[in-house]
Amino acid sequence: MTKAQAAKIERLTRKNDPDATKENILKIATEEFVAAGFSGARVDEIAERTKTSKRMIYYYFGSKEGLYLAVLEQAYTKIRTLESELDLQNMPPVQAMAQLIESTFDHDDQNPDFVRLVSIENIHRAEHMKRSVVLSQMNIAVIDIITEILARGYADGSFSRRVDPVDLHMMISAQCFFRVSNRHTFGAIFERDLSSDELKNRHKALIVDTILAFLKTPSSEIT
Repeated sequence: MTKAQAAKIERLTRKNDPDATKENILKIATEEFVAAGFSGARVDEIAERTKTSKRMIYYYFGSKEGLYLAVLEQAYTKIRTLESELDLQNMPPVQAMAQLIESTFDHDDQNPDFVRLVSIENIHRAEHMKRSVVLSQMNIAVIDIITEILARGYADGSFSRRVDPVDLHMMISAQCFFRVSNRHTFGAIFERDLSSDELKNRHKALIVDTILAFLKTPSSEIT
């Protein structure tokens, strides 16, 4: 088969399977935004790598910002979907909270591109994210999950400390996120490989134990 024939087949495949085309664009766009940031990424490069065109990309996503938001929405959809599939409502509160923390830890560890994208959007002060109705609605789900676990934990006496669900979400996210976002600088300073299985397992247990101990300790007992 000649290159021209292969290119023709690929064009016909894209035409007949727009969902696959969009998915491939999102995959390559994620790699480009992660590598170069929003400002540095080039739609021309994404078009070349996906063997499409800027016109096609803009047809599907409207603009470079639209493509970037679609990448962010896909990244957040992945973690929110993961959380919703954990069946936490059928676990005792302590087990459910531990499972949620471990799931967050594993997701961030296995998806450094997600961590990078969030860091990039923070550089832009979330100016793009604020324009996404999808993201604002989607991320309410994790707060509902935490609220439900806390309520059951207070009801059966598993948890003593009253805490705002958003604050708790921030605590969980911060501890899981930091070791991925700062693994290179932290590793260079302290000569530790944060990607090693030994450290990952130790850090996961440390984070779970820390947050559960916090929730089980009445406010007056910590000074």
